[in-house]
Amino acid sequence: MSETRIDPHVKILDEQVVERAKSRGLDVLVYAPHFTRLPAARRRAERLSDEDLLVVPAREIFTGPWQHRKHVLALGLDEPVPDFITLEGAMRELDRQDAVVLAPHPEFLTVSLDRGDLRAYESQIDALEVYNPKHLEQHNERAVEMAKTLDMPEFGSSYAHRKQTIGEVWTAISGDIDSEAALLEAFREGRDRRVERRNGSRHDWRCRAEFAHLAWENTWKKFDRLLLSGTEPTHPDHVAYDGRFDDVAVY
Repeated sequence: MSETRIDPHVKILDEQVVERAKSRGLDVLVYAPHFTRLPAARRRAERLSDEDLLVVPAREIFTGPWQHRKHVLALGLDEPVPDFITLEGAMRELDRQDAVVLAPHPEFLTVSLDRGDLRAYESQIDALEVYNPKHLEQHNERAVEMAKTLDMPEFGSSYAHRKQTIGEVWTAISGDIDSEAALLEAFREGRDRRVERRNGSRHDWRCRAEFAHLAWENTWKKFDRLLLSGTEPTHPDHVAYDGRFDDVAVY
């Protein structure tokens, strides 16, 4: 039976990323950049998709306050959803849009869904991430255990913030997936899959580099975002959302 090699979560996308993905045998990338509204991500994904590599836009939504963020990865959105809203508000909106919902890096630091959240939204979550290069080994082991305990389908991603991480992790799903609709259907069906990754010292080094990237992302990058760059494009106060999420905004 045929299968499709998917990286369900990357943060970067340009011509070099596309070429690297192709050279490493990937068929699909899910592009979910930080703090980027869905229309912008969709335009970029459409421009860089071709017959050899499908690029699907998505949103990793930051819910809750900064001290206790809970990230949710949503595919198949028709309308934009902002960051900085309550988890309940986000999940209610994703349900309204019938989005595919993936749980990235569960119980990782202070940026993830925990077991209680996973149980509360079990019927709405289509897959749980069990391998992520930003994880340490104990995080991956804990994620595998959670997926088994909760009987949730698994996925693995490169979560690439660095170009070198593209092609290090992928999820092989049975069947041919050649469109966004086909990808959504595969996740909704819980279709058979394997989480695969590269091995060896280069892979270990690239994982450590991704983990180290957190320091930059949570120091200078956060300072720039909060104090220097003005209102985020995905802030619920932004004019693009027309006040629709005022009742669930956390700040």
